[in-house]
Amino acid sequence: MSFASLGLSDALVRAVAATGYTTPTPVQQQAVPAVLEGRDLMVAAQTGTGKTAGFALPVIERLFPNGESDGQRAKPKQVRVLVLTPTRELAAQVHDSIRAYATELPLKSACIFGGVGANPQMKAIAPGLDILVACPGRLLDLVGQKAVDLSQVEILVLDEADRMLDMGFVHDVKKVIAKLPAKRQNLLFSATFSKDIVDLANKLLDNPARIEVTPPNTTVERINQKVYRVAAGHKRALVAHLVTQGAWEQVLIFTRTKHGANRLAEYLVKNGLPAAAIHGNKSQSARTKALADFKANSLRILVATDIAARGLDIDQLPHVINFELPNVSEDYVHRIGRTGRAGRSGEAVSLVSPDEEKLLRAIERMTKQRIDEGSLDGFEPPAQAELNNDRPERPREQNGRGGQQRNNRGQGQQGKRAGNGQSAQKSGNGGNGNGNGNGNGNGNGQQRGQRRNERQRGEQRPHQQRQRAAGQPRVMPGIHEPEDAVALERRRQALGNRIEAPEERKPAARKQNNGNGNGNGNRKPNGGGNRKQREKPALLGAR
Repeated sequence: MSFASLGLSDALVRAVAATGYTTPTPVQQQAVPAVLEGRDLMVAAQTGTGKTAGFALPVIERLFPNGESDGQRAKPKQVRVLVLTPTRELAAQVHDSIRAYATELPLKSACIFGGVGANPQMKAIAPGLDILVACPGRLLDLVGQKAVDLSQVEILVLDEADRMLDMGFVHDVKKVIAKLPAKRQNLLFSATFSKDIVDLANKLLDNPARIEVTPPNTTVERINQKVYRVAAGHKRALVAHLVTQGAWEQVLIFTRTKHGANRLAEYLVKNGLPAAAIHGNKSQSARTKALADFKANSLRILVATDIAARGLDIDQLPHVINFELPNVSEDYVHRIGRTGRAGRSGEAVSLVSPDEEKLLRAIERMTKQRIDEGSLDGFEPPAQAELNNDRPERPREQNGRGGQQRNNRGQGQQGKRAGNGQSAQKSGNGGNGNGNGNGNGNGNGQQRGQRRNERQRGEQRPHQQRQRAAGQPRVMPGIHEPEDAVALERRRQALGNRIEAPEERKPAARKQNNGNGNGNGNRKPNGGGNRKQREKPALLGAR
């Protein structure tokens, strides 16, 4: 069977042949005629079976029958065909495929997603489009800004619908559907027919043609699968060993977390293997560049989270590594489906640590096959010292105020513990970088040690050696005696009137007062008795 026999125009047949395909896949053989008839469609097929062409080719044919326009053009900001995808990479890939198939046709299309500026996307939509490929989040943003009108959509395509639900886009999808006209054609493509997908299809589709090319959740037979049982700490070293010993030139590695993807990519680069990581925290430009370099074979290893597990079409990808097994067994099928595409062979390797044995058994039950175990001959696990060196070090404050104060405090304490001050010299030698202490860690420690020795010998401190004469104000350590009335008054107010001027000091008055509040014995306390009254700070000085 040829593409021409499916009812496609000569322009589309030539465009498909230019991409290297001459015979339609099973999903295309069933999907293309159904779409051309105008029926709703529900397709479950494994990744790599040609699903994108399965809806792109008949949709373009409906817009341009026999390679000519149908006479209907989209008005400004309006869209005739809307394709929703879960990820930015898949959206860009679908749009590239649509443009490749329509090289000989005056098709107007655009691709919008988050992570990049919205103004160029709004300008692309403004004249009106035949096909718009979009991610739900950015599409709703532009709808809210009235930059796009969905009231005239004729065909809605949900690509990788199961993944869209897994990523939590179900509410966004429902909001988009609410903006569409009631009368339209709906095409739903998914890797599986899960319960959630069936529920969505029952609400969205009208008497759909149901196409299921392969049994649900089965792995591609052409993929050679292996399992390596290894400790979690040895996985990175094993990846480097497999890539180096096998001379693998193009490897896609899946990790469970974004942080794990970054660490693995850094480890491989440090060991001379060109690698890059893509995940949700990476900027769109970084993700696009890494993916383009990987497809062009200028990047040897691409480390990705499950964001790249679906929809990425990388020609002749020979190797896929599951650095960690996915928590959901179905994701294993989508991960290894990156290799062995379009009838080619491939190899999928999974690294399994002891705590992942349950996940492995669940995958084997789902795929109904036992995965062979690979040999670790020639692999030398890294030494413990190497594992420790690989761990990220906790940052230490060598400079800055906080670190200086801690250095001073630590040095002073050592000096204080040294009874004769000799240990203070050792602690002070390390205080060269003190900004606040100016290298005084040694001196501070010695002074504290000397003061401690003096107290043990019963010696008085310098401020204790001066006998305070009767009538003189009390002098606190480290504070100079007041020399005038202004300084005395300030001192009095600061300490709550607990200091009296020399001429007012009457030592005997405090004893005779018996709680008369102000201590001068001239005023009677309120209420009488011996109850002490609260002192009030003097605001205007002595009377």
